[in-house]
Amino acid sequence: MKQSTNNVKWVLDASHSELNFKVKHLMISNVKGSFNKFTADIAGEDFFTSPVRVVVDATSIFTNDDGRDTHLKSADFFDVEQHKELIFESESFKKTDDDEYALTGRLTMKGVTHPVTLE
Repeated sequence: MKQSTNNVKWVLDASHSELNFKVKHLMISNVKGSFNKFTADIAGEDFFTSPVRVVVDATSIFTNDDGRDTHLKSADFFDVEQHKELIFESESFKKTDDDEYALTGRLTMKGVTHPVTLE
């Protein structure tokens, strides 16, 4: 992240960042993928108390399988025709172990918001 000069806002440097995921498939293998377009910022100097906001372009999903990507973009999953963005807004950031942390917040997908904790 690089710091802006106004009101201490940290903005993700997209050229040095990635947003990847791994999902267990049929309890046998993992499906790996990424979102190629996203933004993230932290509004404040203290990472433990400053709000984090991440906006993901759901149309940018990539799993290395065009058919799967098309299905994930459909109404069965992300419904990118109606809901292009996935939005995460933090509520707390805590150290949980020597080098582990938990970021808790609200994730909105398809117009529905649920609490999540990212470790």
